Amino acid sequence: MPARDLGPVPALGYAGPIDEHSMVRLDGDRASDAEAAIATEVPVAFAYAGRTHVVMMCTPANLEDLAVGFSVTEGIVSAANDVRHVDVVRHSRGIELQIEIPAADAERLASRGRAISGRTGCGLCGVDAIDDVLREPTKVSSSFSLDTDALWRAAASLDERQPWNRETHAIHAAAWAEPSGELRVVREDVGRHNALDKVLGALAREHIEASTGFLVVTSRASYELVLKAAVAGVALLAAVSRPTSLAIRLAEDVGVTLVGLLRGRTANVYAHRERLLAPSRS
Repeated sequence: MPARDLGPVPALGYAGPIDEHSMVRLDGDRASDAEAAIATEVPVAFAYAGRTHVVMMCTPANLEDLAVGFSVTEGIVSAANDVRHVDVVRHSRGIELQIEIPAADAERLASRGRAISGRTGCGLCGVDAIDDVLREPTKVSSSFSLDTDALWRAAASLDERQPWNRETHAIHAAAWAEPSGELRVVREDVGRHNALDKVLGALAREHIEASTGFLVVTSRASYELVLKAAVAGVALLAAVSRPTSLAIRLAEDVGVTLVGLLRGRTANVYAHRERLLAPSRS
């Protein structure tokens, strides 16, 4: 499938990831009319073989990246090349992603779980069995290691690569960085899982091996984000907030270095700290 950055989809009736909305600003006893930048949130249906698998609330941008990343990290297909084509079409009051995959994968998906609607960035949508939720991917046995200076560099540059969030203060970001700490791919979305799937989908469509770098997210490190990183073969996931207990257990089991509370030049390492080349402690 050709790599094409879809960007916002104004042709489908949405102005883009940000909208302007009137409001009343209250300041003590005073009230004044004002305008505010608001994050756009729309329902996006993921349809495989003509059957809707899940509907999620998303930011209407980079939707082809999202379709590829979601299909791979949720185990719907085994490789990005199995996503043969994605059509982005207006559907009722939302958007439908018509995703073409091999017939065998479509049949397996139809028997795996029921179609449901998900909240913003729902990471486990369309799954109705605990065994499917707690699936364990192949262990990450990469020899990848990272200097802490590269981690600080990636964190420092991420804020300036989030233009939509700077305007709205309501949008998550995910980024893939090279071992030097240079951010190569950054995606934003109202859902943290969507943002990460967009990054992994973009890498796959550009034929960039995700395992050669590391991931940074602006949210908490949940179980689903660790799972998606492991499926992509990424050995290190860093988050600006804390991880959950299940995320730590999964990271320990599958070999993912899990970093949390990444703020400035400080961070906590919760699993597989051997990959981080930190200064020796006195």
